[in-house]
Formats: sequence, C-alpha cells, structure tokens
Amino acid sequence: MTGDGTRCVHGGLERGAVGEPVHPGPVLSATFHLGLPHEPPAHDFYSRPDNPTFRVLESAIGELEGGVCTSFSSGMAAIAAVLRLAAKPGAAIVLPSDGYYLARVLAQDDLAPLGVEIREVATAGAWDDQIVDGATLVLLETPSNPGLEVCDIRAVAERAHAAGALVAVDNTTATPLGQRPLALGADLVVASDTKALAGHGDVVLGHVTARDPILADRIKTARTRGGAIPGPMEAWLAHRGLGTLDLRLARQAANAHALALALTTHPAVSDVRWPGLPNDPSYVVASKQMRRWNGVLRFTLRSKAQVGEFLAASRLVVSATSFGGLQTTADRRERWGDAVPPGLIRLSAGCEDTDDLVDDVLGALDRIRA
Repeated sequence: MTGDGTRCVHGGLERGAVGEPVHPGPVLSATFHLGLPHEPPAHDFYSRPDNPTFRVLESAIGELEGGVCTSFSSGMAAIAAVLRLAAKPGAAIVLPSDGYYLARVLAQDDLAPLGVEIREVATAGAWDDQIVDGATLVLLETPSNPGLEVCDIRAVAERAHAAGALVAVDNTTATPLGQRPLALGADLVVASDTKALAGHGDVVLGHVTARDPILADRIKTARTRGGAIPGPMEAWLAHRGLGTLDLRLARQAANAHALALALTTHPAVSDVRWPGLPNDPSYVVASKQMRRWNGVLRFTLRSKAQVGEFLAASRLVVSATSFGGLQTTADRRERWGDAVPPGLIRLSAGCEDTDDLVDDVLGALDRIRA
C-alpha cells in the first residue's frame, strides 16, 4: 500500500474471517487470562504494558512514519518520555526557543535541577557545532508552534549525529502525511495525536516513533514504568480518526492556502506565515522536506482587543486552543506565555467549505475597529 489515503484507511487492520467485525471495537479490559501458574504468561496479561487496541493504532502510525510507534496518554507525556530518556547530569538537551512552551517549562523545571544543561535555539536560527556539542538530544519542532518557522531536518540531524546526539522531531503541525522525519535522518518522531491525527477534538493522546527497534523498546519500557498509557477507547477513537486524515488534511491545507492568500492583502493583518506560500521565509526549506502542506497558519492583528473583536464577529471561527480539528479555531498565543505579539493568532483551518470560510474570516476582519 503506497497511497496516503489507502494507508490511512487500512493501516493496522487485517482482513478478518467470515462473521468477524470489519471494524473491531476497543479491548476494554485491564487484565487477561494468565493460564496455569507454571505456564509463561501470554503477550497480553495486563493493559499497562500493552493492549491489542494500542497495537492496532501503533501499527498504523508506524507504517505511516517508517518506524516502531509507542502511543502515550498525551503529546506532553510523549515529549516527557523522550526528554527523560536523554537526560544525563552534565550533558545538554537542545530545545526550540520558539516551539511549544510546555516542553521548555518541563525541561527547565524538572531536568535542569538534576544537572542537565538546557539549551534553547530558534527553529530558523544558526545550528552550528557549538549548539550540539556535548548534547545527548536535539529536539526540533518544524513547522514550529505557533510561529510556523522551519529548519532543515536533514542538515541538523547530520550535525547532531556527528556530535553523538539523538534527534527527535515534533511532527504535530506537519502530520505523518505532511512530513517523514525518520526518512530525513531523525531518530525519533514525537507528536500530539490530539491534533490532526485523531482530528475530532475528542481525545487527548500522543506517540513516539523510533527508527531503531532497540530505541523503541526503551521508549516502550519508559511508558510501562511511568504508566503514561492511553486508554483503549482513546486509542480506538484516534485510529478511527486516522482513517480520514488524508481527506481532512487536503481540505485543511486548501483552506489554509486560501486564507493565507486572502489575509496578506487585508489592511488589518500583518505578518502572515504559512510555509506553503512561495514568498514565505520558510518555503524553500519546507518545500524540500514536506510531502504535503499543513492546515495551520498565523497572522497578527494590532492588539489583543482586535483579536477579541475578530472572534466575536466571526460565525465560523471558534476561539479554542489546540488545532487540527474539523472546525476552524483561533488561539491568541500570547495568553499562554509564548514570546509573541499580543495580537498574534494561530489559526487552524478546519474542513468548512473554502469560500464560506474565507468570506467569514474577511468579513469578521472588516468589522474590526481601526
């Protein structure tokens, strides 16, 4: 199976026997039959180490990303497992200064007191030898959240590997269809599946995919010991949502493209960023490493008050954090502590009709007071 849609629809599923369900449900059991005391336990004996529903989802994601996938209870649980795996007193971990803020908070508050040096570098900054020297892990986020900045995964991976560091890429914004970091030299992919992968805003979930099976075993062991497992129902819902990722991403990217073009000429808007625009500063690098464009863009209004006026005037744009869902959402990122202007909006294009969405957004912007 080579097509994105085919892999999304059929990933993790096997053709069943006559009379078996085409869409098997979640395995809602904490325990499994052990057999007699002198017999070794079967693969499934307790749902913290593993569960058949986890494996179905992990098989589907792993096929898309080209590695061995381990699911987690959230994207932050996935990032935490990767950071802690690499944390060693006296060594350094490199993080994006403009990436998701909680990853930096976790590193500074939980790992730095243990003697781990935390280095921060801008996604589109200078990735020189000094940045990676003495590091055990380089975490990239490209396109970054919320700035939509991009870095060259292959170039950074080569430099980091030469210094002996692992490379992990937060691929949440791009999705497994938009970018395959393992094929570009990364060791690990981490993502929040709460976003576009599950796609319906009804689960909190994450995953880590490793290129090396031995590294994947270490990740899974960390999950088992730490207990940050997904619930079977959440894993099942995410797998169900994954089946339409190809279709949803196509509409979301088309909507993001149309909005980005429309916003660049609106007088109330400045600093529109979306990596799929040919004049975007990230376009050259992004077009080399992204297979498909994403549905998230950002732009800036003149003030926090104008963001409120825009959201109040829109009929279709929902004020909400997170992204990648069916409905278009907007999030004023400065409210969460991101080092961005007060009027910066991260907008996640949904699956509405393109003309309806563009008309609504432009109409709402027209009603902003100068």
